[in-house]
Amino acid sequence: MTREEVETRTDEMEIDGGEQREGDAVPEGVNANYLKVYYGKLFPHADMFKWMSYGNDGKHPGCDQSYFVRREFSFTLDNDIYLRFQSFNSASELENSIKEKCPVKIDIGPVYSVDPAKRRAYAQTGDNVFTPVERELIFDIDMTDYDDVRYCCSGADVCLDCWPLMTIAIKVIDTALRDDFGFNHILWVYSGRRGVHCWVCDEKARRLTNEQRAAIADYFRVYKVGNENSHKKVSLTGLALHPFLARSYTEVLRNFFETKLLSSQNLFSSEERYEKILDMIPDESVTSELRGKWQENRRSSISKDDINVARWEQLKHLLQSGKHKGQGLRRCIEEIVFSYTYPRLDMEVSKHMNHLLKAPFCVHPKTGRVCVPIDPNQCEDFDPTTVPTLSKLLEELNMGGVKADADNDWDRTSLGKSMRIFRTTFLQPLLKSCKEEIESAYSSKLQQSKNSISW
Repeated sequence: MTREEVETRTDEMEIDGGEQREGDAVPEGVNANYLKVYYGKLFPHADMFKWMSYGNDGKHPGCDQSYFVRREFSFTLDNDIYLRFQSFNSASELENSIKEKCPVKIDIGPVYSVDPAKRRAYAQTGDNVFTPVERELIFDIDMTDYDDVRYCCSGADVCLDCWPLMTIAIKVIDTALRDDFGFNHILWVYSGRRGVHCWVCDEKARRLTNEQRAAIADYFRVYKVGNENSHKKVSLTGLALHPFLARSYTEVLRNFFETKLLSSQNLFSSEERYEKILDMIPDESVTSELRGKWQENRRSSISKDDINVARWEQLKHLLQSGKHKGQGLRRCIEEIVFSYTYPRLDMEVSKHMNHLLKAPFCVHPKTGRVCVPIDPNQCEDFDPTTVPTLSKLLEELNMGGVKADADNDWDRTSLGKSMRIFRTTFLQPLLKSCKEEIESAYSSKLQQSKNSISW
């Protein structure tokens, strides 16, 4: 299709409010024509520029005018064409490039020591000067990593029965990042399909070395590595749980396991499922006693929900009664809960500065859903099945939108709420902090200069 044809098709889609009939719904899907309208009317180019500039787009003498241009952007075009090491001098340059290329995905990389688009020129000098110097601390959590503990879905599919696993991950990790590490500017984003991404944007987080990032990632690790045949996938050692793990267990994991996952995933409803849990108990006398009870009442008329709760209570009572003194029984209840609920991170994503991560407000090419921010304080209310799709947004634009008198195109669509979350809970507090840091650093530099002169 020629550019002229694309532009013609796009113009036809941008129908003024009130002139389109209700029956003329926009068909589901993602294509270049839809993306052209989305990038032209709804994608927050200016906000992305402000975020990625971290206050360096101002006129203050302490601003680093080269900061944004050293940031790598990567575009994925139709037919899996990858454009790595894209860089831009301004907000308008970024916006024009996105509108022109209509990428099906935008990834964000690190800030390099030099302009990434000019890396080859620097390489010819013989000096190894092209290296990442800043990058947000990022976390990637994918629902497919939970396939061994969820029975409602598998692979790329998600539903409201298994989504609480992502809610748990947000609650546990967000609390630790703020309370244990002292980070403040944290953005959570729905991946558009089956997971969530986390961006930690404090200056001290962006300047972490790879070794420091690995140390933080390891802080969250409880799963055994390289032991796929082990029935116990977590290892909780020591006389008492680490305070972070104890807090996660008492404030989040136990409650979600017992009130949501136990019944929604029917964890004890069949012999195959409860045997998987019994395999995690190292004492044969305990497992034999429980197995005997459960096989006796399997023809009972008790509902599946009641069976799940009843069998879990029986298991807890037996392990906590002190009747059995076997080695390792003390932690079995916690280890079962951790195995079924604790966040499963892609460790490699968090450990390396040069890892790319999909930008917020991209459109997922398979689902058509927008990668919208999630407010961690309201994450239990987030419903991935109601996230706006590209076709729904275009339909709202065409129909005049949910607020026809809105000042901008976002508020004419269901994307407006997500934009407000992004700005009020994340971007505005971040930029305020960045400007204060720039002012403070500049003042300190001036003071040092005065001191050296007076000396």
